[in-house]
Amino acid sequence: MNQLEDMQTFVRIVEAGSITKASVQLNTVKSAVSRRLTELEKRLGVTLLTRTTRTQTLTDSGRSYYLQCLRIIEDLAEVEASIKDKHCSFSGTIKISAPFSFGLKHLAPAFRQFNQAHPDVLFNVDFNDRKVDLVEEGYDLAIRISTLADSTLIARKITSVAPVLCASPAYLKQYGEPKTAEDLNQGHVRLRYNLTPETWQLDSSTGQAVVVKSPIVLSANNGDYLCEEAIAGRGLLFGPDFICYEAIRAGQLKPLLCEQLKNKATNAYAVYPHTRHLSQRVRGLIDFLTLYFGENPYWNIYSKL
Repeated sequence: MNQLEDMQTFVRIVEAGSITKASVQLNTVKSAVSRRLTELEKRLGVTLLTRTTRTQTLTDSGRSYYLQCLRIIEDLAEVEASIKDKHCSFSGTIKISAPFSFGLKHLAPAFRQFNQAHPDVLFNVDFNDRKVDLVEEGYDLAIRISTLADSTLIARKITSVAPVLCASPAYLKQYGEPKTAEDLNQGHVRLRYNLTPETWQLDSSTGQAVVVKSPIVLSANNGDYLCEEAIAGRGLLFGPDFICYEAIRAGQLKPLLCEQLKNKATNAYAVYPHTRHLSQRVRGLIDFLTLYFGENPYWNIYSKL
């Protein structure tokens, strides 16, 4: 039994569109290809393709298996190429899930720089704030900014992200500048990112938790939009420094309660499943991102205060 040949045959069946066409491309008889597929499904204990006399359709299990086969075959080709020439550049596709704002603003230029050194790497990037199933959806890697609780994933820190509370000079002139977390509940209004709780929890100057329940005047699912609205004076913004650092340095927004927040940083991670073999190109990308951003990233406003 040759599992690699089974995988290669299955991929050929899927991509050819039929067992008949696959047998021609593989230069073998149709019955041998059909028998190999039947034995593969029996060994795996699942149906990979639903077949009629005219059509074939991947099942959910078949689609997942097909994606895994593609990566294994591609990774094997990369390993063999690296043995033949240890100085060869990375090549192949990297499928990545990344947060929308962080991805467009910070990962996109990093990917371009990586591609300049490794032009044979093809990025397939989903910029989306949803939490994807890496295995089921066939991702090589995800970038996540949070405290990780999923034990099925391997995570490597690539940089840090700190929370920032800020408001425009016009807002502070109208509503006053809060000096403590308790002040935020006294005559202030807020902008809210949809995927966060409706209340904010901050620390008082003595370290006690303060729940901020001031009115929300605007909610949205995009941090860059909320930053623009904060610049326009619509309300207080509480979010990651990588979104609002440029507006702060330009004087369009003023950071508030810095002493309580500057040590509250969380991390940005590159994550992948335990079951996922990490190819050279993916490992190389993670190494690159870690060096590119560093422990003290360029968006860190507290290091400049």
